[in-house]
Amino acid sequence: MTLSELTTPDFRVLFETAPSLCLVLAPDLRIVAMTDAYLQATMTKRSEILGRNVFDVFPDNPDDPAATGVKNINNSFQTVLKNKVPHTMAIQKYDIKRPESEGGGFEVRYWSVINSPVLNVEAEVTYIINRAEDVTEFVLLKQQDSERRRINEELQLRASQMEAEIFLRARELVDATLG
Repeated sequence: MTLSELTTPDFRVLFETAPSLCLVLAPDLRIVAMTDAYLQATMTKRSEILGRNVFDVFPDNPDDPAATGVKNINNSFQTVLKNKVPHTMAIQKYDIKRPESEGGGFEVRYWSVINSPVLNVEAEVTYIINRAEDVTEFVLLKQQDSERRRINEELQLRASQMEAEIFLRARELVDATLG
């Protein structure tokens, strides 16, 4: 097949069907494109989020007074807009609103995020590509492991205390019998 026989690929379809979790934002943080994988991971629909402000679609969990997702992600976006370079967030807790058909409420989620600028010829940011990796399972496993270690340390401490108590009582018994 020669180069002239190749058809120009439909880049929109290629992007939308890519396996990565990608969201494309305008500089005013309106959602302009997303991959199907992103829609699946965030339990959203293209027709319901396209053209909307990212934080209207993905607000902080109102039931979590310690939620900082909106603030932290917005700071990352502002850093990208100001410095015109990618900004990485190692792990960010950002709960996802479940659709009413899924019971509503929010689902605890953790993400690793890279926000990257797309610059035009004048070196102005025309888009921000938000690439996320869902690391929820990893974070929850680490938390469970930490909890198991804490419980194990408590049990070992309690066992040592019990051994010391048994030794002292045994000694008291020996002293009482001999004394």
